[in-house]
Amino acid sequence: MDSEPQAFGGYEELLASSKIDAVYIPLPTAVRKEWVLRAAAAGKHVLSEKPCAVSVADLREMIDACRKHRVQFMDGVMFTHSLRLSRLREALDDGQSVGAIKRITSAFSYRATPEFFSTNIRADSRLEPHGCVGDLGWYCIRLALWAMDWEMPMGIRARVLSESDARSGSDPVITEFSSELVFPRGVSASFYCSFVSENQQWANITGTRGYIQMDDFVLPIVGNQAAFQVHKYEFNVKGCDFRMESNVQRITVPEHSHGHPTAQETNLFRNFAEQVLSWKLNEQWPEEALKTQTVMCECIKGAERR
Repeated sequence: MDSEPQAFGGYEELLASSKIDAVYIPLPTAVRKEWVLRAAAAGKHVLSEKPCAVSVADLREMIDACRKHRVQFMDGVMFTHSLRLSRLREALDDGQSVGAIKRITSAFSYRATPEFFSTNIRADSRLEPHGCVGDLGWYCIRLALWAMDWEMPMGIRARVLSESDARSGSDPVITEFSSELVFPRGVSASFYCSFVSENQQWANITGTRGYIQMDDFVLPIVGNQAAFQVHKYEFNVKGCDFRMESNVQRITVPEHSHGHPTAQETNLFRNFAEQVLSWKLNEQWPEEALKTQTVMCECIKGAERR
């Protein structure tokens, strides 16, 4: 790892350029902190990939450096810039579609190939020490915190379900993980993330009046709409006659996926650029990243091993 900084030597000229206002830093998590600090010191606004840092302390240092030098920090969570999320917030806040939130569940996984575990940086603890929790679980944690209006959980239980074989010079990385978060007012959330299960990225938000279902909460299915469903079920019992009636409302927004001008990834960069050009700092973005990092690290720290 001592030779890693030299591999990125060309970035020095970029950070020194007066023509550059902001930088996107998708470097591996283990080496990202150094370049965020350098970018902030050079007066460059920072869009950071996730997971943002190796530790909460590292991320605090990164955010503090950005604040000191009056530059914006934002993490690259695409779905939070989707138009679908504002519609989802309306449904959560209307008091009727879901009612009071009681349960949030999500899963994000994909089945990696053997080559992934031998060549991809996500399977190398020297570069990506958080494994599938940082790569996939970050999104599940972010959704739960967002749904709870950024209220932090009171308790966390987690379990490492499987780990990779260690590469030469590297520790094993987490390849399968589950966690349970307990929030105030009797709200709970659970998530599952994995490099060894088939592709899935679903989320449910359940309340006292109904529940919301999303089949593609991270990466929308290819098309020109992003959607979610509001489910309500009524049980009617008359004598020995038992009936269940379903009311499902599908809510859509006109938003393409995968690189279109309306796609969430495009919105992310557009929103970041507009914030930079406003000459004002959005203090919420770094706080969201810090809360997500804190919950992720607590999950991993307290996780039981199978």
